[in-house]
Amino acid sequence: MFDVLVYLYETYWRPDACPDHAQLTRKLSAVGFETDEIQEALSWLDGLSGVAESHHGQQGELSLRVYSVDELDHLGEPSVGFISFLESAGVLPPPMREMVIDRAMAIPGAPMDLEDLKIIVLMVFWSLGEEPDALILDELFVAPEDRLIH
Repeated sequence: MFDVLVYLYETYWRPDACPDHAQLTRKLSAVGFETDEIQEALSWLDGLSGVAESHHGQQGELSLRVYSVDELDHLGEPSVGFISFLESAGVLPPPMREMVIDRAMAIPGAPMDLEDLKIIVLMVFWSLGEEPDALILDELFVAPEDRLIH
């Protein structure tokens, strides 16, 4: 499923540029994706568009996000730490954080792989028509061992 999501991000750049599900399914099949992973990705994206409409509003300056036991178990420590890092860097506002958590919780299996969570973060930005800044893209795409230190 995550390969399909990355392909959509790289190919369409904005969700409104995607064709309807039937045509998109044909295009993804033609590229070589399996029917099951296409349907899983499209269903996940439908959930993303639904959650995008429901998460609005502001969080107070002194507000604190407390993770439930289920969220902590499902996300895992590295993923919760990465979400906190993005929040503290000022690039993941609370409504987007909640979208990331919601969509991560929709993925079976625990704990969540950090690389999969990074794709979810990227898709949340994509779904809102926003592009993360270059440093965040670097954090999302480049493995720590491949980074060049200047």
